[in-house]
Amino acid sequence: MKILVTGGAGYIGSHTCVELLQEGYDVAVLDNLSNSSKESLIRVEKITKKSLAFFHADLLDTAAVTQIFSRFRPDAVIHFAGLKAVGESVTMPLTYFHNNITGTLNLLSVMAQSGPKNIVFSSSATVYGDPASLPITEDFPLSAANPYGRTKLMIEEILTDLFHADPEWNIALLRYFNPMGAHASGLIGEDPQGIPNNLVPFISRVAIGSLDRLQVFGNDYDTPDGTGVRDFIHVTDLACGHIKTLPKLFSNPGIVTYNLGTGRGYSVLEMVEGFQRACGCSIPYDIVPRRPGDIAACWADPTKAKKELGWEAVKTLDDMCKDTWNWQKNNPQGYAA
Repeated sequence: MKILVTGGAGYIGSHTCVELLQEGYDVAVLDNLSNSSKESLIRVEKITKKSLAFFHADLLDTAAVTQIFSRFRPDAVIHFAGLKAVGESVTMPLTYFHNNITGTLNLLSVMAQSGPKNIVFSSSATVYGDPASLPITEDFPLSAANPYGRTKLMIEEILTDLFHADPEWNIALLRYFNPMGAHASGLIGEDPQGIPNNLVPFISRVAIGSLDRLQVFGNDYDTPDGTGVRDFIHVTDLACGHIKTLPKLFSNPGIVTYNLGTGRGYSVLEMVEGFQRACGCSIPYDIVPRRPGDIAACWADPTKAKKELGWEAVKTLDDMCKDTWNWQKNNPQGYAA
């Protein structure tokens, strides 16, 4: 079975490639390397002792995408490719709309013409906006609190309309909560370019000494310690969620939606404490004003994925912090080293 992974050199994509190869799938990666490194794929092959195909291309280049489909002829697509920083999306909405939505439209157009009509879409818990209650189930009302989340929601709507127009499509919408951690080998992990936009890589850069202090965006939320609360999930657990989704996709389910989360939330300060346990050092931080587009709290009800896919997250907070630190201390400059 052949799987094309868009954005497969990225953080979640590379970990998913490991799981795909270990499960015996034939894998090809399409990535423009705008916020990733080909080195991650070299290390994926080292971990698995298996090879994959790599196509350096951009989804905005329809001709290149068409050629890749003609050469590889996948049975399904796992679609990760897209810009993903909430704060950046607030300041660059047009860039996010063009890259994420237009790129997806190009991908779907090629798939509609040449096949396959099987896609797993990397969505996000941001499509729930600021939820009225917790935990969040898949039937909650949808909205978006920032342009990044709006691109995810719009793509979900596009895919839903596509299925209604053509029931031959099989579509799985996977709504991720907050991935962190790294492969247990320490060979692959999260390696954002420049100053990280997300909490955990920022904490790990402070721990390794490449950044001075963590900025905690707000301590006046309606949460136990005033800082934002999120459902953090180990990236390997998240990758395994895709492996569990593929058999469902190939059973011709139409369009299905699943939350991929742990079912509990951790505050920013709890994350700092967890990382301090993992690295054995202090993480200095400053409280700064809230970041535009952020919400107070968000965590999943993952019951549906457990019931229908046989999937659940198994890694603990300490596992997530330990594996993140193992990756960071062994790769202080990320893949650049």
